[in-house]
Amino acid sequence: MSNSVYQINKGINKPIEFKGLKAQYIWYLGGGLVVLLILFAIIYIIGVNIFICLVLIVSLATSLFMYVYKLSRTYGEYGLMKKVAKKAVPKVVKSYSIVHLKAITA
Repeated sequence: MSNSVYQINKGINKPIEFKGLKAQYIWYLGGGLVVLLILFAIIYIIGVNIFICLVLIVSLATSLFMYVYKLSRTYGEYGLMKKVAKKAVPKVVKSYSIVHLKAITA
């Protein structure tokens, strides 16, 4: 029987991270780049000058990178999802049941 050497995976339950981007922000950046690629193709097929296309797409890509990295730094792994979910929580819960009104007046 030969001795096997197994590596211990110490990265269990850690968020996925790529060049400083965490979790869902990697997908946001990838989706944005795909949209920019499609936009470049549409503008190029329409017949706009190639240099104008490149300047437009490079400037949009730069702003996309800056915005996604800002979101990643500001909100962290789950912060942006928590911010969106917090908007769905009502500020006040109203109850109009008769039983509740009698309990208050009694």
